[in-house]
Amino acid sequence: MRTKSTFSILFWADQKSATNNEALLYARVTVNQKRVNISLKRKVSIDLWDAKKKRARGTSTKARQINQYLDQVHSQLFQQYQELKFKGELITAKLIKQRYLGEGENNKTLQELIKYHSQKIEKTLTAGTIRNFGVTENYINRFLEQKLKTTDIYLKQLNYKFVCDFEGFLHSYWPKGHPKAMSHNTVMKHIQRMRKMITLAYHLEWLDKDPFIRWKPTFEKREREFLTENELSNLETYHFPIERLERVRDIFVFSCYTGISYADIITLTETHVHKGIDGNNWIITRRQKTKTPIKVPLLDRAQELINKYHNHPMTVVSGTLFPVITNEKLNLYLKEIADACGIRKNLTFHMARHTFATTITLSNGVPIETVSKLLGHTKLATTQIYARVIERKVSEDMQLLRDKLINTDDSKESKVKVK
Repeated sequence: MRTKSTFSILFWADQKSATNNEALLYARVTVNQKRVNISLKRKVSIDLWDAKKKRARGTSTKARQINQYLDQVHSQLFQQYQELKFKGELITAKLIKQRYLGEGENNKTLQELIKYHSQKIEKTLTAGTIRNFGVTENYINRFLEQKLKTTDIYLKQLNYKFVCDFEGFLHSYWPKGHPKAMSHNTVMKHIQRMRKMITLAYHLEWLDKDPFIRWKPTFEKREREFLTENELSNLETYHFPIERLERVRDIFVFSCYTGISYADIITLTETHVHKGIDGNNWIITRRQKTKTPIKVPLLDRAQELINKYHNHPMTVVSGTLFPVITNEKLNLYLKEIADACGIRKNLTFHMARHTFATTITLSNGVPIETVSKLLGHTKLATTQIYARVIERKVSEDMQLLRDKLINTDDSKESKVKVK
């Protein structure tokens, strides 16, 4: 014989835990005398709550809003009950609560996605890339807390508006300790990282639709800064009384003459130095960032720097060609170095690769295809950015020459008139 299930919904205010005369509202769902409570994340003034009628009393705007919300919740809970009943499935108070809150098997949250993604990339990406994802995750959490007033949301709640609002939040956010707000391109990078996480959720079928389908990144074109020949020469010849600055300068200069990134330099050991087909020493390694193999013939200046740190106390301990310095301290020291050498540019370690591409190679007639190989670029288009920089520099230099020649001609004409 089939038994009939009993089902009821009522609302109550937790007056015992009230603060500032306001109590949290709960929905109580009972099925076959077994009940669960659901926090509605809403508060009601104790003076406004009618404990007998389980409603807000009166006809004030606030009372009407609360009662309309309770009607909406009642309707949604009853719908979950009806759907289970229609499908002939087991009906329990706990299951109705899970369905209402979106806690079913296919209702993952954003925090669950972040955790899964972090575990997935732990052994596949470089430490620097993992660190960048960590920074993006922190901004996502700040956005949830400061703008959405929550710590987590369900993936099914993600939409195009969420993406746009997150973008707006980043544009207005001023990172602590930074001299200025985030640049537009930095904002785009953070959103692209979030997009990779969301795309993963979509492929895992945790999401029915991609909220990024209408979003397109827009990057501002910026010149790749590099050191000129004079600036590099000043940097190389400057005498630093502090040894730590000298070490950082030497590693930076080594990158200027090899194009090897800092992440790859600090992993170099004697096993990466090989005799090339020309009989000279080459660095043969693989880029951590892209896993692309690189083979770089060592110019004399680069070889001198390797020799300088051979048997150095720090390299003996680390077993590397150069002393290992943390990335955070590295950029801090580079600012000191720039100030000491009178370099007004924002000196970052990546500028060394730019200097290698422009001042050292392309400006001296090395073909762009060769430069691309030396830098470990997978696309020639990436290297062509440097070629355009060189063309612009040539154009500027020629314009200076034109102006100089015009001034010379004007000077000659004025002398003729005087005579």
